[in-house]
Parts: sequence; C-alpha cells; structure tokens
Amino acid sequence: MKSNRHSTIVELINKYPITTQDELLEYLKAEGFDVTQSTVSRDIKKLRLSKSLDSNGKYRYQAPQTKSAVTQNGFLNLVDSSIVSVDYAMNMVVVKTFAGMAQAVCAALDAMEYDTIVGTIAGDDTIFIVCRDENCAKAYTQEFSTFIS
Repeated sequence: MKSNRHSTIVELINKYPITTQDELLEYLKAEGFDVTQSTVSRDIKKLRLSKSLDSNGKYRYQAPQTKSAVTQNGFLNLVDSSIVSVDYAMNMVVVKTFAGMAQAVCAALDAMEYDTIVGTIAGDDTIFIVCRDENCAKAYTQEFSTFIS
C-alpha cells in the first residue's frame, strides 16, 4: 500500500503543480487513498521531495532527479581505471584499487545510491562494501571483476 501511495504521489506531483501538503492530501484522497496530513508529511520526507520554482514563478513539489547517464558513465570510467582486484565473503565485498584511488571510487559508488549496498568504507587502496545479502555481494564482485585488465 505504501509503495503504491508513493508511486501515486510521484505521478501526481509530475502531473499537477502541487504547492502544499494539503493539496497533495486532496489529490491522494481523490485517488482513493485514506491518509492523514502527518502521513503525507512522512511520505514527502521519505521520497525526498523538495519545492522548486516552476516556470510560472510558483514553488511546487518536485521529486529528486535520478542519476543521469553522465553520472553512470563517470562512475564506470573511474572504476575501470582504478580497480586492481575484487573478492567477497558472505555479504561483504573487498575492492583493491591503485594507491590513492579507493576514496574516489568509494565516493562515486556512494553517489550511485544502490539500494542493495548497506554501507561502504574506504582507505587508501581498499574499499569495504557491506551488501544486503550474499547474492548482491557476488553480483557486485562479478560486475567489478569485468573492469580488471
């Protein structure tokens, strides 16, 4: 139900110039959702909605921009030129990079905001990645392995 509501909220703010929580609440009720203002407030926070100036000079809710192809390509180029080795154990991945490159690769990885990564830590030449489960760790290991020349 919550994910359904969240999808509807994003659709509504993309379709209508919604400027207040009360407006959003009314649109949601029209869509059949029985929610309170406090629920809408939590949804706005969870979805990271912000208000921005539209072409009519009014502030309206807007969803955060998704990662662009430029960001994805920049990340892939950085990874391609930095990784020396990669391995995993259970849900943890260890990535070895050239000296001084781990923090840059780790920062780029964090910027990608993968849902399957719980957290990362970087040293000078090593990145430690905690994944949600072993299958994710194995998949990242295989993916990163393709960048090793």
